[in-house]
Amino acid sequence: MMKIRKAVFPVAGFGTRFLPATKAMPKELMPIVDKPLIQYAVEEAIAAGIDTLIFVTGRSKRAIEDHFDTNKELENMLRAKGKDNQADMVQNIIPEGVQCIFVRQPEPLGLGHAVLCAERAVGGEPFAVLLADDFLTDYEPGITSDLLSAFEKTGKSQLLIMEVAKADISKYGIVAHSGSGIGIKGLIEKPSTSEAPSNLASIGRYVLTPDIFKTLRGLSIGKYGEIQLADAIDAQAKSGLVDILHLKGRRFDCGSVDGFIEANIFQYKQRSSK
Repeated sequence: MMKIRKAVFPVAGFGTRFLPATKAMPKELMPIVDKPLIQYAVEEAIAAGIDTLIFVTGRSKRAIEDHFDTNKELENMLRAKGKDNQADMVQNIIPEGVQCIFVRQPEPLGLGHAVLCAERAVGGEPFAVLLADDFLTDYEPGITSDLLSAFEKTGKSQLLIMEVAKADISKYGIVAHSGSGIGIKGLIEKPSTSEAPSNLASIGRYVLTPDIFKTLRGLSIGKYGEIQLADAIDAQAKSGLVDILHLKGRRFDCGSVDGFIEANIFQYKQRSSK
């Protein structure tokens, strides 16, 4: 089984829920306490053994590239002032041996389209997808490591899922479970409560096989004006090619203001207790 070394980070969204803060600053660089949201997802991927980070960016997202680039002037200034711990922190944002690749999504056509934009960088390999908005914490070494291990056992695409309240079902892609084991038979994007086959929601961590690109290319723009990754996964699931893994640890929806604030409070308390 091919070992997964690449991860895709779709970071091209406008972050309109956080305007005006996100007018010029990428939402993904908003901090959870003192570390940008995207950095937590990157660290989770690196902890799982990922060494190629593929960022699908958009206009006004250049600051993400700058954050993961070296900044010798800042490092030298900090060391000259005796602030070696801070200099090391800046220097080690991306460890040696880990490569960053930046790809533009030319227009906002949804998560499926963003993943498709990464096809050439991914090549014909299985890969992980991490959505930084889903802030996952309180579990080591991180759920991406578990997803990669599950893939290495079965060779099937992997979805991270969690139970959600009935009132929230229409916000998520909902899993149609096969009835036993870890396989699923479908994934429905944002169904109504009456149409939902379960209350098991797909959240922002995936391991996907490279044939997902062919499926994505065959999709038309859907009712939300987007190419939905959920529709491509649904097609694979109908062929018995998708397994699920239940969330461990805590998850905060940092695509919402409430979730972002809750994540900051939780993480601050965790830091203060150490």
